[in-house]
Amino acid sequence: MADENRGPDDRSPEEEFQELMRRLMSGDTSGIDPEQLSRLSGMQIDPAMLQQVMNQLQGAFAGSDEGVDWSLAERQALHIANQDGLGVTTGQRTDLDQAFTLAGLWLGEATTIPDLPRPARAVTRGAWVSATLPVWQELAEPVATSIADALTAALGQQAPEDMQEMIAGAGRLMRTVGGSLFATQLGHVVGRLSTEVVGGGDVGIPLMPDGDAAILPQNFADFGRDLEIPEDQLALYLATRELAHARLFRHARWLRLHVISQVRDFAHGIRVDTAALEDLASRFDPSQPEELRGALESGALLPERSEEQTAALTRLENLLATIEGWVDVVTEDATARLPAAARIAEAVRRRRAVGGPAEQALGSLVGLELRPRRMREAAAMWRQVTEAVGVEGRDALWDYPDLMPSAEDIDDPAALLSRLTAASRGEAAPADAMDDALAQLLAEEAEGGRAAGTADEGTDADGSAAPRESSDERPDDDAAPGDQRPV
Repeated sequence: MADENRGPDDRSPEEEFQELMRRLMSGDTSGIDPEQLSRLSGMQIDPAMLQQVMNQLQGAFAGSDEGVDWSLAERQALHIANQDGLGVTTGQRTDLDQAFTLAGLWLGEATTIPDLPRPARAVTRGAWVSATLPVWQELAEPVATSIADALTAALGQQAPEDMQEMIAGAGRLMRTVGGSLFATQLGHVVGRLSTEVVGGGDVGIPLMPDGDAAILPQNFADFGRDLEIPEDQLALYLATRELAHARLFRHARWLRLHVISQVRDFAHGIRVDTAALEDLASRFDPSQPEELRGALESGALLPERSEEQTAALTRLENLLATIEGWVDVVTEDATARLPAAARIAEAVRRRRAVGGPAEQALGSLVGLELRPRRMREAAAMWRQVTEAVGVEGRDALWDYPDLMPSAEDIDDPAALLSRLTAASRGEAAPADAMDDALAQLLAEEAEGGRAAGTADEGTDADGSAAPRESSDERPDDDAAPGDQRPV
């Protein structure tokens, strides 16, 4: 009797969670308190954002689209990015415009890659989110799909036999739930990232639209706070680096697709650890959400990398190192007039190597840390190339994908330098291992062709020599069968 007289406020966290799941499974999301869902989910997501999730769930059964609603990510990211309410002041815009103008002139002396079609600008955190979110969506989509599939599969495996029919009908709902929660979490990470990055090229991948370069004044001050370096020198160095990065991707149009394709190749191999997911679900305590939150933030639901993923990650790291090594060398040459250039460069390298909290959270969410671990080695290679063939010869390596230095060239630039210096003198490049292998393959094919021709003309099918008929032994084509001479 006591249980029958209990009101909704008297329910335990376990009963509250069970009631919430019952209503979700039945498609009844009306009246669910977003703050309640936020508390139970353990994700510490803004209740206003969760209300958007609930609105999405209300139409989950009615619609046929099972894709991820990425507008949830945008709303969550903009909510975080715009929390301080600060914009770009006239003074900040003027100072950065002047820094970009001078940086463009300096880069004209350090690289042959042309200027951007549009002037660089100062942007707010919210503007950075809006500009970069399409790329984040493209990179994260394979992971979102894997998580949605895993939630659906785990639900079907954990449910009792008498609930399988209902579970089968709720599959689309679970995919919507998984996709919506992932999109919201991605928006949370991108929003936090907008409070850390200084420029469009900070993360290393081409996030900004083609031909755009930008600096976030709100984060610029945080970057230089403990460096004790004059702000005008900091602005000039960071503007030069941002322009060099944007110029490279604008010039080498193939490079943008190359980088994004390699990131997606890695992401496509991600599979959620269903065993870990089922184990966590079996002992999940709604009143103790810290374990779930820790699993999400640590990436515990993502299994160890496969061999294919490790190989894809290695290729990506080498590619990012090659790009940022070139940017380092060009920026160093362009900012040689700055007294504090070396100190700023070292601060940038350390910042890229360590990464900020938001970048680390992104790595946990998608299983990928975008850090060029071999940037110093790549920069040393580009420096040797510059000294050997000059700025024009160095920058020409970005004209076509086949010309770009490889990981082996970063390890040992000697072969690359030999090819480039020979080409600059108009001489044939010395043969390398690939040239030797190709020459051997062509020789084997040519030899095989000659052998086949000989077999057709003078051997039987078993390879033995075929006896040739003399003109006297050949039957007369015009003679009747009875007139043929015996052999």
